[in-house]
Amino acid sequence: MRRISSDMPHTDVQYYVRRQEEALSKMQSKIASESKIHQLRDDPLAASHAVRYESYLARLERFEKNTLYAKDHYNIAYSYLNEADSILQRIRELAVTGANGVYSSDDLKLMGMEVNELVKELAALSNTVGPDTRPVFAGDKAFTEPFRVVEGTVEGGGENMIVRVEYRGAGASRSTEISDNTYTPLDIGGGEAFWAEKMQIFSSVDATDYRVNTSGAFFIDGVEIRVAPGDTLPAIVAKINDSPAPVKAYVDPDSRGLVLEGTNAHLIRAEDKVGPDGSIETGAHVLRDLGIIRGNMENNAPNWSVSARVSGGSVFDMVIRLRDAMFRGDQDFIGSQGIAGMDLALGNMITRIAEIGSRQERAEEVWHRLNQEIPYVTSSLMRESGLDYATAATDLRMMDFAHKASLQTAARILPTTLLDFLR
Repeated sequence: MRRISSDMPHTDVQYYVRRQEEALSKMQSKIASESKIHQLRDDPLAASHAVRYESYLARLERFEKNTLYAKDHYNIAYSYLNEADSILQRIRELAVTGANGVYSSDDLKLMGMEVNELVKELAALSNTVGPDTRPVFAGDKAFTEPFRVVEGTVEGGGENMIVRVEYRGAGASRSTEISDNTYTPLDIGGGEAFWAEKMQIFSSVDATDYRVNTSGAFFIDGVEIRVAPGDTLPAIVAKINDSPAPVKAYVDPDSRGLVLEGTNAHLIRAEDKVGPDGSIETGAHVLRDLGIIRGNMENNAPNWSVSARVSGGSVFDMVIRLRDAMFRGDQDFIGSQGIAGMDLALGNMITRIAEIGSRQERAEEVWHRLNQEIPYVTSSLMRESGLDYATAATDLRMMDFAHKASLQTAARILPTTLLDFLR
């Protein structure tokens, strides 16, 4: 049985008024946060669904940003490759013109001067830097100039002319996630875009009795290929051919050495995996033992062994040879190897442009799909946790009215006099 005292009405009034104030505060918090779930106990089932929707929505928004970045990156690479293609088309026109036999040696030199200027512009395009301050065609080497231009003297052309262009970048292994566990490659390396011929690397080392001494690995075009103690050359060849690297390997029947051949026009990148101390000396150094490389690729690339025979040139090799033939007045070379080299360069360039265009289309389709899916997930999230503003506003108004009425009633029932302060 409750004890009746003079403080009991005051205590009861304060208790119920504070409960009303707490309810008002919760409703105001829900309106401010635009969510009907202020605490998990408000609706446990809806809260669990909302958490899953929020997580999925965050992933979709991240995929959308990745897709937009990929689209912008593809657009930049596509525009530069198209410009390079226009330059190569103009150089081929000059080659066809110079090969028809009606122009003199002096005319051919004038054509060679124009080709020389176009080579300079082609080199500038290959080393171009995108809006993110990264070289567009450097691959993974974000802060390395992709192509090193070597100048010298050309017979019949003068001094300070480009005589060689070396690729110092890396492979294009950067990718971005555009949906759950689905990635798209971002870059196209200069060793792919500005190449003309399929490369072949012939080792002169007789590997008939070769055996791997220690466990390790080596890389072909960025693909890791592991080896075990006792592996022979045929076993290594089989592992290379079974890998996804765009290279085929076989044993040279004459030298009994390893031969690597690209399946498409690109610069083959070969490296031995370093050992635990970060040195190639402590690794398996298979490719170095087989006479393919002399060391891992640094800024002084290429890294082919001095005893290896390497064939397969870049776009610059084709253009420089054509230019030099024009300076020499060699119409036979221009009409045969010169035009053939330009056809190879243009064929690979068009292939790479088509590759970038395909990636653009895929990114565009994914972006449209994400922009349709995000509103659906947002709608589901709002259905679980969203606040009905009409109902919330009505409830808030009713609670505020009831709170004011309670305060007014308490003021009349429990009037405060001077005696209440004196006791």
